[in-house]
Formats: sequence, structure tokens, C-alpha cells
Amino acid sequence: MNLVNLQDVSLAYGPLVLLDKVSLGVDEGERIGVVGRNGGGKSTLISVLSGRTDPDSGRVVHNRGLRIGFLHQRDDFPDTTVGAFVLGDRAEHEWAGDARVRDILRGLLGGWDLDADMSGLSGGERRRSALARLLVGDHDLIVLDEPTNHLDIEGIAWLAQHLNGRPESLVVVTHDRWFLDAVTTRTWEVGRGAVERYEGGYAAYVLAKAERERMAAVAEERRQNLMRKELAWLRRGAPARTSKPKFRIEAANQLIADVPPVRDTVELVRFASSRLGKTVVDLKDVSAAVPDRVLLDRLTWQLGPGDRVGLVGVNGAGKSTLLRILGGERAPDSGSVRTGKTVRLAHLSQNITELDPDARPLQTVMDVREHVTIGRRDYTASQMLERFGFRGERQWTPIGDLSGGERRRLQLLRLLMDEPNVLLLDEPTNDLDIETLTELEDLLDGWPGSLVLVSHDRYFLERITDRVLALMGDGTLAFLPGGVDEYLERRAATAKPPSVPAGSAGAAAPREEPAVSAAERRAAQKEMQRVERRMDRVARREAELHELMAAAAEDYTRLAELDAEAKALAAERDELEEVWLAQAELVGG
Repeated sequence: MNLVNLQDVSLAYGPLVLLDKVSLGVDEGERIGVVGRNGGGKSTLISVLSGRTDPDSGRVVHNRGLRIGFLHQRDDFPDTTVGAFVLGDRAEHEWAGDARVRDILRGLLGGWDLDADMSGLSGGERRRSALARLLVGDHDLIVLDEPTNHLDIEGIAWLAQHLNGRPESLVVVTHDRWFLDAVTTRTWEVGRGAVERYEGGYAAYVLAKAERERMAAVAEERRQNLMRKELAWLRRGAPARTSKPKFRIEAANQLIADVPPVRDTVELVRFASSRLGKTVVDLKDVSAAVPDRVLLDRLTWQLGPGDRVGLVGVNGAGKSTLLRILGGERAPDSGSVRTGKTVRLAHLSQNITELDPDARPLQTVMDVREHVTIGRRDYTASQMLERFGFRGERQWTPIGDLSGGERRRLQLLRLLMDEPNVLLLDEPTNDLDIETLTELEDLLDGWPGSLVLVSHDRYFLERITDRVLALMGDGTLAFLPGGVDEYLERRAATAKPPSVPAGSAGAAAPREEPAVSAAERRAAQKEMQRVERRMDRVARREAELHELMAAAAEDYTRLAELDAEAKALAAERDELEEVWLAQAELVGG
């Protein structure tokens, strides 16, 4: 059943056209991710879709009685308690007996006092409260604008699992590519007034976009190479984020056949060693504490030349404190910090120093350096600004007129232009769109130095680092060969489950799902093998059909017959994929 339809919708703000005769719809059960550059119209599109903003022309048609839950990036919060804001007028026995509500409260507000005043919450806590309020309600369509902001890695993983268990249709705007792959099955790309539609989550979107560019012989070779490099990461790096794109791996391999590995790690380490020597930063028996807890307890660790380290941990575990100690901005309470003589260190903190609002982006970058060498290539300040999304006149726009995301990009660029050989990055992806993130990843791929990254963006963290360390909250630093997945497993095994806020002490424990027997698992594996063999045959026949269709380009009767067979094979492939996914769940269970 169709829930929402946009028919020839247009909307502009002055000379800026955000939507130009856009027609699309949302069906029951669809799960759509919305991507595109900052300022390209993503938030405008979902606001029009939800009926919160009227278009200049065209029609927005909602199914009668449609219930929409909308999470805005900036909400007004009433002067009331957390409990009243999130739960409304529900009686305690009513929400405490609802397993879904209990799960939401544990996942987003675990340990909170529901009688606390909303006015006393931080911006991040208010954001969590708004998300909990929306999820507690009943809707036909859930629309989320940047829902992962202010959530840590565990919170994002919980939200993905929760949304996957809900029946509502979903439209979500987010720059978190791991989250997109975890919860969406279709992608809308918004830009230049149009909306391009793709099947699948982020990984499938990258593949489909690369295929479209190849087939259309796109002249923008640099952008095509960037997309292929991103695709190379998806196929050669961590396992695919969803099972569905795995069945298109042959097409992916053809696209990336001539693409080199994302990073030549051996070469970069050699460069880094020549620039840094043997000593970068050595910590010995370092301790640090805040009034209510110990953050680091006699920590001994070495950051070596060319190390690319991702640092994870719960909020308040001491990640930012460790970065400040590594950067020499804070002395440890005890222990020693030794920094190499050749180290040129740059630290991007979450709190950005304000730039002169009357200055221009190009001027501020040229004040640092007019040219920079990254890898084996030289870039001018203007070329670097263009790579970071400052095109044409935007390089001369007063900084005071830039958005928060643009100022963040400018600060990050100034940092890189200074050619440091050690980078400490604390949440660098805040306010960056996906296109800027891929540009940043491409730059860092060829950057020879040592890097420590703190980020809740799981995709970015896995993409640019080679190993993951975790502050587990007990003052220790753990090495995680299994990366973020191992961190989440350790947290689930050792951490106490977050309590439900007051009033649910008598709530029933969740019922455990029955385990899958060994016989059922073996049967599922056999069925997966059968499906994979059939998938191979379907793929071979599809390849033959494409060649036959190319040869019969002028024989419209034959072309129609071949096209009908191709559509039938595509439908069969989709059914086989669903069967494979169902069996894979049994094997994994």
C-alpha cells in the first residue's frame, strides 16, 4: 500500500532550487536512506514528504489517516520532566508492562531519573529523549533526520537493531554509512534539485552508482575513481555490511579489477618511519582521573611510526583525555610521556577554535600554506578547498556566513594543510556529508604518518584505521583484533544491562528465543549451498542475455523477448536472495 506520494514537487529558497519537479513515493514496509551533500535538500525533502513544509508547486498526497513520526534535528522542548515528555500521560503500570517501551527506555535512557527536569539536560540528552519519545509512539511511517547524532557506537548498534524489529516504513537522513547499510533497503540521492533512486543500502548504492557512471562513460574521471576506490574498500576491507550486495560481487570485481588497494601500508609505514624515526609517543605508567572516577590506570602504550589506531569506548571512558595527553595538552596525574623530536602533531578536538567571521576560506587556508603534498601529489590551497566542498564563489564567502558543517570542514582542512606527521582526531566526522567523508578518506589513504582517531562513525573508523583499541571504563586499554564487533561483544558480556528508569521494577524479563538445533543448522547450510549454485546459473544466464540484447539492439521483437526473460531472472534472483538470507539467519542463530 502506498503511504505518501510526491507529484512534480518543486521548492526553492531564493535562487537556490532544492527540489525541481520531483515525483516519488513511499510504500508500506519500505526502508529508505537519504544521502547527498550538506545543503543539497535532504532535510527539505523529508520535511515536504512529512507535510511539515509546503512545496512551491506540485502535490504531496498522504494516505488517509497516515500517522507520521518525525525526528527533527532541532526540536523545541517543553518545560516538563523527562518522564512526562517521553511517555506522555501513560500510567506507570501501562508502560512498565510494555516490552517495547522498556527496551526503548533501556536503550536510550538507561539509568535516567524520569522525574528529572528537561531543562537540566544537555543537548545530546535532549536528543536521546526526543528519539525515545518518537519510538514509544505508534506510527505508520517513521522519518528520522540524523538520528545517530549524540549516540555512541553501542547506542547506534542498539538503534539499528530496534528499527529492524519494527514494522513501520522508514525514511532516514544520515551520514552514518554503517547505519544506512544496517537499516535501509533503498537509497535516495538528493542533489541539484533531483532525487536519484537506487536499490539496496549504502554498499549496493555505491556499486549501482559506479555502474551507472561506467555505462554512461562519465567524463569526471576523478569522481569515478573515488567511487571505485570506495567500492574497493567495501569489497577488500571489512565484510560487506549487508548480505544482499554479496550476490553482485562479480560485477563489483569487474569494476575494481584495475584499482590498487585502498592503502599501500608497507610503503606508508616506510615513509612515516623516515619522517618520524623510531619514537612517536610513548606512554609509561600513565594515570589520569577526574573527581568521580579513574580514567587511565598506569597505562603503558607506544604509538609507533605509521600506526593508524581507532579508539573506542563508552562516553566518559577517557578517550578525549587520552588524546590530550598524547598531544601534550594535559599532563598525566602520574607516569611519563615521551614524544619524538621530529613529531609535528596536530589535534582536532570536538571544540573548534572560532575563525575570524569576516575572513574568507581561501585566505585562511593560504595563511597556513599555499601548497601541500599528500602522498605523491601536490595540491594548491584552492584545489584542496574544492575537494572539501568549497567550489567557486564559496571560497570567498565570509566565514561568518558558513554553516557549522562548512566551518568544521575548513578547520579540518587547515589542520591537514600544515602537513603534520601525527594526527589526533576527536570526532572529525561531525557535520560532514558522505561526499566530503569519502574525499577525506581518500586524502588520509595516502597520508604517511601516525594517526589516532576517536569516532562514533563506525564506517569511517573501520575505513581509515588498521587496528582498534578500547578504553573499557576500568582504566585499561584493550587491543581488539576483531575490531568494533569484538568491542560490542565484550561490552555485552561484561557490562551490566542498563536499568529501566524508576517504576518498572516488577516488569517481566524478556523471553529468550529458542536455540537452533544442529540438524536445523546443517539443513540450512545445505539449502544455502543449493541457492548459491542456482544463483550462479542465474548470473551466467543474465550475462548471456545482456550480450544477446546488445546484439539485437535493432530487432525490437527479439529485444522484448530477451527483456522479459531478464526481468523474470531478476525476480527469481530476488526470491533466491530472500531464501538465502532466511537460511543465513538460522545458521547464524
